[in-house]
Amino acid sequence: MTALTLSTSSAATLRADALVIGVAKGPKGPVVAPGAEAVDKAFDGKLATVLETLGASGGEGEVTKLPSPAGLKAPVVVAVGLGELPAKGDGFDEEALRRAAGCAARALTGTKKAAFALPVEDAGSAAAIGEGALLGAYSFKARSNGGAKKDDKSAPLSEVAILGGKPRDKAFKAAAERALAVAAEVNRARDLVNLPSNDLNPKSFAAQVQAAAKEFGLKFEVLDEKALVKGGYGGLMGVGQGSVNPPRLVRIGYTHPKAEKTLALVGKGITYDSGGISLKPAGHNETMKCDMAGAAAVFAAVVAVAKLGLQVNVTGWLALAENMPSGNATRPGDVLNMYSGKTVEVLNTDAEGRLVLADALTRASEENPDAIVDVATLTGAMVLALGDRIFGVMANDDAFRTALYEIAEEVGEQAWPMPLPAELRKSMDSPVADMANMGERMGGGLVAGLFLQEFVGEGIAWAHLDIAGPAFHEKAPYGYTPKGGTGSSVRTLVRLAERTADGDLG
Repeated sequence: MTALTLSTSSAATLRADALVIGVAKGPKGPVVAPGAEAVDKAFDGKLATVLETLGASGGEGEVTKLPSPAGLKAPVVVAVGLGELPAKGDGFDEEALRRAAGCAARALTGTKKAAFALPVEDAGSAAAIGEGALLGAYSFKARSNGGAKKDDKSAPLSEVAILGGKPRDKAFKAAAERALAVAAEVNRARDLVNLPSNDLNPKSFAAQVQAAAKEFGLKFEVLDEKALVKGGYGGLMGVGQGSVNPPRLVRIGYTHPKAEKTLALVGKGITYDSGGISLKPAGHNETMKCDMAGAAAVFAAVVAVAKLGLQVNVTGWLALAENMPSGNATRPGDVLNMYSGKTVEVLNTDAEGRLVLADALTRASEENPDAIVDVATLTGAMVLALGDRIFGVMANDDAFRTALYEIAEEVGEQAWPMPLPAELRKSMDSPVADMANMGERMGGGLVAGLFLQEFVGEGIAWAHLDIAGPAFHEKAPYGYTPKGGTGSSVRTLVRLAERTADGDLG
């Protein structure tokens, strides 16, 4: 993990391999952002002119490298675009800082130490810069065989120093520590999502959770296939019975002695999704190792909460299974007896995520938490509705849905509130079971949400995050978002826990 430090040194005197500055898009060309005054002075006050000559405009995501002049200890200056220049009196948006720092960190792959002289107004902006740099510096090297590729040139930044930080200030110190903890856990989720399915199955995933639980003093429980059969977990067993790698239900719990509220987080953990008997068409199987991104996010969020020592109890439930089309697999038309006691007709075995989540939601409800949030790469319909970068938020409580949407926006994760239209429920009626696992095709993401709602305990606030779009990024990296696993929703879940601990959610 890249190291993060706060520094009061001048941009001109700090020794580093590269010096990162901000450039905004002004009405008449690029404008050097606050924090880089010493750098501009080294360029005789003509840094903006030099950058414009090199084609820089200050646009978001733009990176320009240039050799340092005399007067700077760092040999390279990296100018990163912050986007539009804020109105007079306004500071730069934290997400703009986070993304700019991520762009710079990605551009500095193979560099040991970088000093970031971006605008720092307070502890929040320092944290955003640190978080963005740590997330942007991410490189996947977590395979069990010792590495994803033999490529030393992909080594991430070793150290990030934030200039303008105040290492002795309690607020700045806490902000830096939080950025380190949260970024490390987002990157843990990314690693899990990026692991190939022959390296990660329900059993090995559970083992990773157990190891982390031991390391951070968390409670750990796991139900194997025998316990799942005995306990009547028909959803998990129905999905997992077609694989040689049997399913697991994992519980990881963090408790605080002074906590007054309890959150339950439930994650979909399909370590590989072939679609089962309802086999996915060619071209749709290659990235299905990512179908456990919800479980990865839940796991990472619980560990982050533990690292931060938040005054809230948080329990993570990971519904882990592999959906394969063997002779043992559940068939379309089969009826499953769910853990809740409900029966479900399986019309499509590729609508499996809702089946494993249903059992986990019921089990989580038995502990009567104050709120439940499930996270899942659940439906292609949500991708069609919101695109690749935005996740949908559904809930049985309007205020809770609004709170989660606002929290996501606050931490820089794009989200959008979605409805749960009651009239769509009838489309899941079945002549042979209490309900079917499929309903109307139009609004399929909302139908899936309505299905899950049926398995939430009465009186418990519940929200569903469908992260099918942003969980796995197949295009070119941008900002602090890499290609592959993104760690989507981890930051939202952590901020939810923080606000719950502070009593901001009632």
